[in-house]
Amino acid sequence: MGKKEDNIKKAKNLMNKLDYIRNIGIAAHIDHGKTTLSDNLLAGCGMMSEELAGKQLVLDFDEQESARGITINTASASMVHNFEGKEYLINLLDTPGHVDFGGDVTRAMRAVDGCIVLVCAVEGAMPQTETVIRQALREKVKPVLFINKVDRLINELRVTPEEMQQRFIKIISKFNELMDKLIPDEFKGKWNVKVEDGSVAFGSAYYNWAISAPYMEKTGLSFKDIYDYCNKNDQKTLAKKTSIHEVLLDMVVDHLPSPKEAQKYRIPHIWRGEQESNLGKSMIECKENGPLALMVTKIIMDPHAGEVAVGRMYSGKILRGQEVYVAGMPKMNRVQQTNLMVGADKIPVEYVSAGNIVAATGIKDAIAGSTVTSDPDDEPFERIVHISEPVVTVAIEAKNMKDLPKLIEVLHTVSKADPSIQVDINQETGENLMSGMGELHLEITEYRIKNEYGVDIVCSEPIVVYRESVAKKSPNKFEGKSPNKHNRFYFEVEPLPENIVKALYNNEIPNNVKKYKKEVFKILQDLGMSKEIAKGAFAIHGLNLATDVTKGIQHLFETRELIKEAFDEVMKNGPTANEPCQGLLVKLVDAKLHEDAIHRGPAQVIPAVRNSIYGSITISDPIILEPMQKVFISTPQELMGDASRELNQRRAVVRDMLTEGDSVNIDAKAPVADMFGFASAIRSATGGRVLWNTENIGFEPLPRQLQSEIVKQVRERKGLKPEPYPPEYYMD
Repeated sequence: MGKKEDNIKKAKNLMNKLDYIRNIGIAAHIDHGKTTLSDNLLAGCGMMSEELAGKQLVLDFDEQESARGITINTASASMVHNFEGKEYLINLLDTPGHVDFGGDVTRAMRAVDGCIVLVCAVEGAMPQTETVIRQALREKVKPVLFINKVDRLINELRVTPEEMQQRFIKIISKFNELMDKLIPDEFKGKWNVKVEDGSVAFGSAYYNWAISAPYMEKTGLSFKDIYDYCNKNDQKTLAKKTSIHEVLLDMVVDHLPSPKEAQKYRIPHIWRGEQESNLGKSMIECKENGPLALMVTKIIMDPHAGEVAVGRMYSGKILRGQEVYVAGMPKMNRVQQTNLMVGADKIPVEYVSAGNIVAATGIKDAIAGSTVTSDPDDEPFERIVHISEPVVTVAIEAKNMKDLPKLIEVLHTVSKADPSIQVDINQETGENLMSGMGELHLEITEYRIKNEYGVDIVCSEPIVVYRESVAKKSPNKFEGKSPNKHNRFYFEVEPLPENIVKALYNNEIPNNVKKYKKEVFKILQDLGMSKEIAKGAFAIHGLNLATDVTKGIQHLFETRELIKEAFDEVMKNGPTANEPCQGLLVKLVDAKLHEDAIHRGPAQVIPAVRNSIYGSITISDPIILEPMQKVFISTPQELMGDASRELNQRRAVVRDMLTEGDSVNIDAKAPVADMFGFASAIRSATGGRVLWNTENIGFEPLPRQLQSEIVKQVRERKGLKPEPYPPEYYMD
């Protein structure tokens, strides 16, 4: 029996021993070496040949990934590791580092309890490093640190052993500083990493060696020995003496929590249901014989098996042939197969139990982010909060009309597998819009539609998604009349305070106001909202809040759902440019309603409320918000002028400039609209000698002088009249 078969057998046996399971992710800045590391860990555990490790990139099984040399899909793999005489099952999820695929990282974090954060010894902590630490801590996932590419310090930068240690100290203190800034209070000071206790390791994923303090004691190797091996170019011997998978998996087992330990503090954080209920207790205790709770974090399209749902089992077990519900979907789904993922292989098993990662087929309704349970009324997991949201859109058409039905089907499939892609199919205009995190994200999705799904498409130039808001409070209330003139609604609109917008963005306020009335009221008051306004809150849509501050109006309660519907409609398409609204506090201040229910149905109430809210926005100094990006550039000094010139042409604001040795680090922010084509422009301007990356940082008001021009462009593109309607339009 080969090592691989042996491992598969062991993995099946360890599935029920919760203390011997670790669910981990590997996360880092792009190109810091994550996939190479994952491969070497798998090879060390006998899951693939060692000669090919790091060259084969097992987890990059998508041809598009191998071609571009970056990781796009988070793949999962299980392996067995021996630590202090006991065997452990380690389930690993590899994540992408490129900012456009941040959605995948966030979803992977939901399924793991700990992660290895990789930092390159040469580049140090980068902007994306901070993002992945934030994503981990936000899901209460415990990080440990691996400093990679140490060989390059010695062989390329020729540093002395003392300088090397200085570098490490700097990286570790930067890492702990980021942790202190972002960590939940209960873990302050407990999760920091230290060299002495082995929660930091150093090494080279490419050359397959690593070292940590406990391992130095065990093998008697010192920093100086390691330095000498690298200096003599003999990293092969080093890899034999202190192999990377031994050192890192020891660190994982020793420092990262088992599902049994982690679910105690993670469940209350990711699930809002009743902790004392049967399901709540079963998840907190990670019970195999409790009710089923599975969080789907990824859908993989398998040419043979169809859709495979990969996710974390938090409670109960999932069996072949079992009937399950996907939260929010009416029908049952029947599970066809349950598998463990070992490398790129799916290993069929009878069932998978709590605390493990499962790959199941047959759960047709699941998308990444779904909750799967055995009871349709169970409370689903919290929605996954993505650090950035789709800000770039392309219009897609089928080259041949006959492919249109197939294209629509493919677009649905694509958005199911990657929820960071939003698809908007407009049956009337025949326009299909696809929004993603950035240019690269959309390019890759286009490539997939053409090559994997075989639909020939034509894409428009990328366009930016804007948001609408207001700059000041409505000067007076705005009346909206129903078509039969028997009902009148009076609304006022004002900017929602910044801290409440932030709390909504971070998912700190439950979206279902009706269900969590008391909780919402308390949070809003704690954030400084007046008692009257907070108490009246009845609907949340995105980053907007609707509240009712009227007193004793008859029949108002019966029309509440219709008012909410009209509010949702306006928040999706604002009056200025038909773009979504953001940061609005919409207040119902008065209403006059007809006695008879028959005269205040949907056809009367919805238009009246809609006109009143639209009118209030138009008299409150409407503004347009545009998506912004943080741009980080590291350039040799002599090319600084060329890099700055590129930025200046793109309305960028330089926030900080640091000189390190002979290179300059520029930290700037720029509007996404002006960053198209930046990749090729900066490469040609600097002969490819710069490192750069971008990160979406939310929306900011568009400069006033550009507003009317942009509004006109957007409206014309959508087939509307170039000028927004004046307030009078909404009065009758």
